[in-house]
Amino acid sequence: MTILLVAAGGFLGAVCRYWVSIFFSSTTNSRIPYGTLCVNLIGSFLLGLLAGSGLKGDHYALTAIGFLGGFTTFSTLSIELVNMFKHKEYGSFFFYLSISYFGGIGCAFTGMLLYMTG
Repeated sequence: MTILLVAAGGFLGAVCRYWVSIFFSSTTNSRIPYGTLCVNLIGSFLLGLLAGSGLKGDHYALTAIGFLGGFTTFSTLSIELVNMFKHKEYGSFFFYLSISYFGGIGCAFTGMLLYMTG
């Protein structure tokens, strides 16, 4: 049963990531891939909330592993960074790298603290 919950959550998360990416690519014209940035920061925040909640079992499998695993994307972030570096877009590269990693950690920490103090 757990594997089906992970699969269902992953499907829904991936579809939501696709919608966010489509939205940002149609509304922004920037070297920074804001769709990927947003899903990763939002996903980090939500995962922090879930970690703070102590959620376990099937609910954790559905939401954290499934949905947020499908919603966020490390591989897309990595290839976008490689392409920026390859095209000598160093300012965009360092901005995106910094905001993705430090912002992601900050969002996860904020989500966890928010739940624990809420």
